[in-house]
Amino acid sequence: MQITPEHDALRRSLARFIATEINPHVDDWEREGRFPTHALFRKMGDLGFLGLTKPPEYGGSGLDYSYALVMAEELGTITCGGVPMAIGVHTDMATPALARYGSDALRAEFLTPSIAGERVACLGVSEPGAGSDVAAIRTSARSDGDDYVINGGKMWITNGAQADWMCLLANTSDGPAHRNKSLICVPMQTRGVQVARTLDKLGMRSSDTAQIFFDDVRVPRSNRIGEEGRGFTYQMQQFQEERLWAGASCLKAYELAITQTIDYTRARKAFGKSILDNQVVHFRLAELQTEVELLRALVYRAAGLMLEGADVTKLASMAKLKAGRLGRELTDACLQYWGGMGFMNETPVSRQWRDTRLTSIGGGADEIMLGIICKLMGTLPGESNSGRGSP
Repeated sequence: MQITPEHDALRRSLARFIATEINPHVDDWEREGRFPTHALFRKMGDLGFLGLTKPPEYGGSGLDYSYALVMAEELGTITCGGVPMAIGVHTDMATPALARYGSDALRAEFLTPSIAGERVACLGVSEPGAGSDVAAIRTSARSDGDDYVINGGKMWITNGAQADWMCLLANTSDGPAHRNKSLICVPMQTRGVQVARTLDKLGMRSSDTAQIFFDDVRVPRSNRIGEEGRGFTYQMQQFQEERLWAGASCLKAYELAITQTIDYTRARKAFGKSILDNQVVHFRLAELQTEVELLRALVYRAAGLMLEGADVTKLASMAKLKAGRLGRELTDACLQYWGGMGFMNETPVSRQWRDTRLTSIGGGADEIMLGIICKLMGTLPGESNSGRGSP
């Protein structure tokens, strides 16, 4: 993937926005347990940040995926994980299928105001008994005339307490688990939709995360995205973009953790010299920076191949796996060098340590990524790797 002056201009514009509209408020939002999603998204919509790859006829910029990836990387300069994750859910997780497969009327109703920042989107896939196992979801959408009647519930829904609509994955028939699901746009103010509670999380404190219940929620069948029964396939495609987004959004966040640790250990003295002067410390930080650069190369390669039309499921899964595991290793190592201050909530590295832990869980746990990679390598029992390797 090639970075052009146009990509750099996007970075600079987004960096200015983050420096003035987000980072000065992050500490307050972390304490409050949420940020003003509608107000912030409206500002981002006015600047064109919420529809970089979306069709121009619905307010988007019509750019290729490389611009979305550059935006995800720059969001890593936000000094918490919750706000960029909420933005990513809106732009790269809840709306790609709608933009790609939704009817013109559906896109006009839900995509256009989402790109403008007038409506906030959330993604409804995970359930208490079906997190990484998407095929096991139990929420149903039964046909009744021209409507679907939805019953069930969703768990760990980012933006769930403030969202205006949900991209919901539900069972619309009793057929095989991979062919009985559909994606449906559900307005959150519809009768029977209940935000049961806002969840108290280890990290990502500034992002509201909710449990949602559906009790005989009636929405038009015309709110379905694409074909009935194709929802599982559409969601797997959204996951591919989500997992690349996860890898890209970690890069600058990890580099920030390293830079802050260098600054702190240079100033912190022990036994007559700075902590950074110890070879074990500066060698370790150099090693971690190298790992970040290797992750960047993997993410960029996967994005470049996707732009060429290749199926990058394996590489996207590798990027997601590596991002999660490197985040755990990197933030833990950096926290250690902060000593006692690393254990204090007031220290940025402790927030980075808490926020990063979700990367190995959300969007498919590490074990799911490993299973996908093994299947595409042909290393599972009964699998052949003939034709399964990535480009």
